[in-house]
Amino acid sequence: MEQATSPRNKRGTQKTAALQRVLRKIMSKSEITKRTIQDKVISWLNSVRYSVTEPLLLGVARARYESLYFDPTESPLVTIAIPTYNRGELLVKRTLPSIFAQTYRNIEVLVVGDCCPDDTPELLKKVDDPRLRFINLPVRTKYPEDPACRWFISGLGPLNKGMDLARGKWIAYFDDDDIMTPDHVESLLRFAQHGDYEFVAGLYEEERDGHKRVVGHKTPEYPEFGGHGTSLYRSYLRCFKYNRNSWRKAYNRPQDIDRQLRLRQAGVRMELLETVVSYVVPRPGLSTVGLAARMMQPE
Repeated sequence: MEQATSPRNKRGTQKTAALQRVLRKIMSKSEITKRTIQDKVISWLNSVRYSVTEPLLLGVARARYESLYFDPTESPLVTIAIPTYNRGELLVKRTLPSIFAQTYRNIEVLVVGDCCPDDTPELLKKVDDPRLRFINLPVRTKYPEDPACRWFISGLGPLNKGMDLARGKWIAYFDDDDIMTPDHVESLLRFAQHGDYEFVAGLYEEERDGHKRVVGHKTPEYPEFGGHGTSLYRSYLRCFKYNRNSWRKAYNRPQDIDRQLRLRQAGVRMELLETVVSYVVPRPGLSTVGLAARMMQPE
């Protein structure tokens, strides 16, 4: 017997379909579908440059620092780097509490603002935890005009600055509106230490239009990549900066995917922990996440 669709589920389905129609309309007019000769040339030149220089940089970094990571039982400082722009209240009420509640206590929380003009600096000053450090960039990062292309490299300036300023032996990247599981850092760190991995990532649970699903499972193409915003890596990998031109590529355009591909191509030891370590939920006033949310609420 066929189960009747509830009015609530029907409304949710209609809302999702409407959102998809709007996104298709926006994307059809977006620069995301148009690559210029300049885009192709810059992407090719970057690809050549990265393929030549990054394996060399990795070799030098390993020679200088890898011996510092031989003890799998140590509890090193872990820097959690968070790029942010005008989300001070959400950061303080949603994200930071989940970070300060970590079972692994030896952490530095480094929030880097992308020249935030709102009350983010004032709100963070009120946070009573010595592990928090806030840096607000004096100049806003330059992004593409198109909102879809801008989303691909969102937070790039603060991310690269955060890598430079991190004090920890390990660096974790996290978004300013997501939620960590209590064992996020501990699970990823112990997994990396015992497996002698240089880069690890986990799974995350996302919510879209009231529906939840786990994202980041192993795939034949990218078996070690994991979910967005779940990565933890040795700090000497800071020489692999996020690519400000990844949005110009024909595929794999999000900056984190671009960077992970380059890490793998350079020979970094990577692995996926198939455990949920974070939650991605809609921001207030929205019902979805990711690019769809950015299209509905541009920054």
